[in-house]
Amino acid sequence: MKTIFLTCCAFVMLWGCKSEKKGKDLFAATTISKPPTPTLPEEEKKKYHDLVSHFVESTFKRGSFNGSILVAKNGVPVYEAYLGYQDIRKKTDTLTENSVFQIASTSKPFTAAAVLKLAEQNKIDLNALVSQYLPGFPYPEVTIKSLLTHRSGLPNYLYYMDKGDWDRKVLATNADVINTLQNWQPPRAFKPNTAFNYCNTNYVLLAAIVEKVSGITFPEFLKQNFFEPLGMTNTYVHTIQDSAHTVPSFDGYGAQWALDFSDGPYGDKNIYSTPKDLLKWDQGWYNGIISNSLMDSAFLPYSNEKPSMHNYGLGWRLLMLPNGKKVIYHHGRWHGFNSCFARLTDEKVTIIVLTNKFNRSIYGITRKMYNLFGSYDEHEGPAEE
Repeated sequence: MKTIFLTCCAFVMLWGCKSEKKGKDLFAATTISKPPTPTLPEEEKKKYHDLVSHFVESTFKRGSFNGSILVAKNGVPVYEAYLGYQDIRKKTDTLTENSVFQIASTSKPFTAAAVLKLAEQNKIDLNALVSQYLPGFPYPEVTIKSLLTHRSGLPNYLYYMDKGDWDRKVLATNADVINTLQNWQPPRAFKPNTAFNYCNTNYVLLAAIVEKVSGITFPEFLKQNFFEPLGMTNTYVHTIQDSAHTVPSFDGYGAQWALDFSDGPYGDKNIYSTPKDLLKWDQGWYNGIISNSLMDSAFLPYSNEKPSMHNYGLGWRLLMLPNGKKVIYHHGRWHGFNSCFARLTDEKVTIIVLTNKFNRSIYGITRKMYNLFGSYDEHEGPAEE
């Protein structure tokens, strides 16, 4: 009997250890296996460098562009340019590959990836109501997926807070946005899941849900699950506590853009990064940062009421051409910051353009650059944030 008892105890202890280990693994931060070193034959690298270099020199007006450009093929940079200054007033801190700019709405794919990572861990149900995660949320029928796809019909906090009683000089937080939705209950634009309407409120809510579900701050979640595993050492989520060290942006005439209440929330924007780091982010999508099934769902079009080559997935804009070509991208615009991030997956090409001096032309210019690598002609204009 004593032998049987000891055997049972050993089995229970072994089973308990395995269960505990399984639980810890389930909720651990992302571990990404080291991808193979990107390769590109030298002759091909030179070919594309010359193509892009000639295009940039003939398209960008000298002196009007202040920012960074990186174009890569197969994960290998074929062209890089860092032109101008981080602070164009001082003209002493020349831009380098380590100069960080806010990427504005190009932050949204990171927020979507955080939600998908929690869905992968069975912590979030994409079809669940938002009220399941944010008790007291006053808008029924709004689901996690409708936030991700901009089909929630929610009002945009950038507009209703600006027109409401909020002091423009007081930086708002994500919690403030939620509180104003609950207390003010501004009218929604339409019934959820009946139309597409790009709305920053959606992604502020998603960042708050990531915090609620994960038990850590949104900046820390992205750091643990994406920035550190991918080696994105110059990337971070900007918070109100960082305001004294905010990288400035400028209007088209060179005047510094002042901060206001809307600079506080994150999830919809407020990630700062570099082209080198964003290339690592791009390569992460080829190397298992998200499970294949969830990754594929992120790149599907969800708003099909009106025929269009432009659509939206789960945190990504989509350009789907009649010839079968597809571009997965997300542009951004915030104050004087402009950003373009495009993935031509057929050719394994990545195009990244960041500026901190307002320059509307970069969206159309980046769009024209696609044709250096394939047949991407179309008649609808580029989507601008």
